[in-house]
Amino acid sequence: MTDDDLIGAARAAARHSYSPYSGFAVGAALRFADGSVVTGTNVENASYGLALCAETIAVSKAMADGLRGGLQAVAVTGPAADPITPCGRCRQVLNELAQLGGTDPDILCVGADEVVRVKLSALLPHAFGPASLT
Repeated sequence: MTDDDLIGAARAAARHSYSPYSGFAVGAALRFADGSVVTGTNVENASYGLALCAETIAVSKAMADGLRGGLQAVAVTGPAADPITPCGRCRQVLNELAQLGGTDPDILCVGADEVVRVKLSALLPHAFGPASLT
């Protein structure tokens, strides 16, 4: 799967967003070394603090499917013209999955006409994760 395909999967996921409060539909797609792709979309809640981000849902689905290693790339899309990045919480959630497989995935931050590629370690330097507990 190419980066463009991964971005397309994230955009398709965003179409299933439940974002009645913010109107900010986000989609995420995770690509693994074995070729698996897992998507997620944001799900808001009337109790705002209970909302779930697209990246967190995608990681949860991946974990539920037994994917624990080989995270290569993540595409994140939204309705903003400028490329969007994962929020701080999602960076931490992505880092946990990446550390389980010893990877530093590319994060494709997608805007209307631009894609910014950055390593997860650049978005979350000095991250706390499973290795920090040993």
